[in-house]
Amino acid sequence: MKSLLKSALVFAGIGLLLYGAVYYASERLVYRTGDSNPFFKIATAEDRAYDWMILGASHAMPLDFADFNAQMERETGLRILNLATPGTGPLYNRFVLERFLKRYRARRVLYVLDSFAFYSAQWNEDRFADAKLLRRTPFDPALAWQFLRYSLDEGVQATAVLDYVTGFSKINNRERFKPDIWEGENKFDRVARPSAAADRKRIEYLYPEAAPDPAAFSRYLAVMETLIALARQDDALVVVIKMPVPARFYSQLPHEAAFNDAISQLLAADNVPFHDFSGEMDEPRYYFDTDHLNRAGLTAFFSRYLKAVFVGN
Repeated sequence: MKSLLKSALVFAGIGLLLYGAVYYASERLVYRTGDSNPFFKIATAEDRAYDWMILGASHAMPLDFADFNAQMERETGLRILNLATPGTGPLYNRFVLERFLKRYRARRVLYVLDSFAFYSAQWNEDRFADAKLLRRTPFDPALAWQFLRYSLDEGVQATAVLDYVTGFSKINNRERFKPDIWEGENKFDRVARPSAAADRKRIEYLYPEAAPDPAAFSRYLAVMETLIALARQDDALVVVIKMPVPARFYSQLPHEAAFNDAISQLLAADNVPFHDFSGEMDEPRYYFDTDHLNRAGLTAFFSRYLKAVFVGN
């Protein structure tokens, strides 16, 4: 029995060493191929203080495509860090903000708002367990502890914490050697042809439920309030905007008027500036897909509207 136990311990030890070596190699690859993951950006940010930090989902991401962030910095003279992440709601964005504020400072936080992100755990608690995000998130003991707190306090799946700590998604990442670039960036310079079918499919993806869950909506509105409070604790002003989308797309967003009323009341009560640019740029030539601005659209949007927001706050 002693011999068998010794052999088992040796076998387990060798297995752990091999796993550790693969984990280490996978972690190094994250730093070689990283790009759009918000925690990679936090881990590798060069400055300690920023004039603006950007949060939100995919509508905010083109602001950091190609050289556009550098272009905005040149034209405004401001330091800007974009930490937006596709398909993420206020809970995940608060998680990102909390981690950012442990290391850095920002005078202003720009939150790019999307109504779909306030209606379901799919875009909030469940996003923490998404392998596409976990496999590109660098390991940090402090971030692991933050994951655990959100699991205990916010209902984030325990499997997300386990995956992050063990590096399972990193080790099993079939795209480990590919750059971490959101697929939309490869379309940044294209112009999409309007398609009713594509619009409908996109809406169904973002709003899978027939009607919003009032309890979920109230929860994520409250999370948004805590995000604002968290920024203010660090003396950062929060500014909220809605990005332009084509009128044909906007008209299909379910319960958008009710959402606008609720979020406007919340932001007004907290004295948070809110700029709704949803209907400002309807031309199809400004979009690379159903609802995301391409380079031409973003250039026009920045010069007409966003630059004033950056320099005026």
